[in-house]
Amino acid sequence: MAKKLKIRPLHDRVIIKRADEEEKTAGGIIIPDSAKEKPQEAIVVAVGSGRVDEKGKTIALDVQVGDRVLFSKYSGNEIKIDGEDYLILNESDIQAVVL
Repeated sequence: MAKKLKIRPLHDRVIIKRADEEEKTAGGIIIPDSAKEKPQEAIVVAVGSGRVDEKGKTIALDVQVGDRVLFSKYSGNEIKIDGEDYLILNESDIQAVVL
């Protein structure tokens, strides 16, 4: 992820890149591309400046660039930048940070 994106999310938005799905099951069966589900685990590649509260104060986001996160299955908008697929979503759509 050393590549710099040509896009910056606004406010409480986050740009993520889906983690690669396993090619085999635990039992060693190879899964074809057509049968794979999109992974719900991703790496954060860009974050916005934060959410603005009622008083105009900016509240920093809990996630940072490089964090591995789990997110809601049907959340976000898919985008393509320089041939790479990314997802833009609200921080609230992120369920957890993987430690």
